[in-house]
Amino acid sequence: MSEKICQSCGMSMNEEKYFGKNSDGTSCQEYCCYCYPNGEFSRDETMEEMIESCIPFLIKDGECKDKEEARVKLMEVIPNLKRWVR
Repeated sequence: MSEKICQSCGMSMNEEKYFGKNSDGTSCQEYCCYCYPNGEFSRDETMEEMIESCIPFLIKDGECKDKEEARVKLMEVIPNLKRWVR
C-alpha cells in the first residue's frame, strides 16, 4: 500500500484522522483535514503561498534545517500535486 499524501500541501496522511471531509461529512482521501475540512479548501491561496505556509512545519518536524532547504523540498513536491497541476 502506498503512502497517502495530501494533494494540496503534501502532508503525509498515514491515519484516517488526517483525511479531509467532503461536504456530506464523508472522508476525503485526497486532501488533509487542514486543507479540506468541510468539502472545500480552507484557504484560497496560490501555490506559492501554500509553499511559504508549509515551510515552518518542515522545520518544526525536523525534516529540514532551515527555510531555504524547506522551500527547495516543497518546490519539488507541491507543484506536482493534484490541486496545483494545471
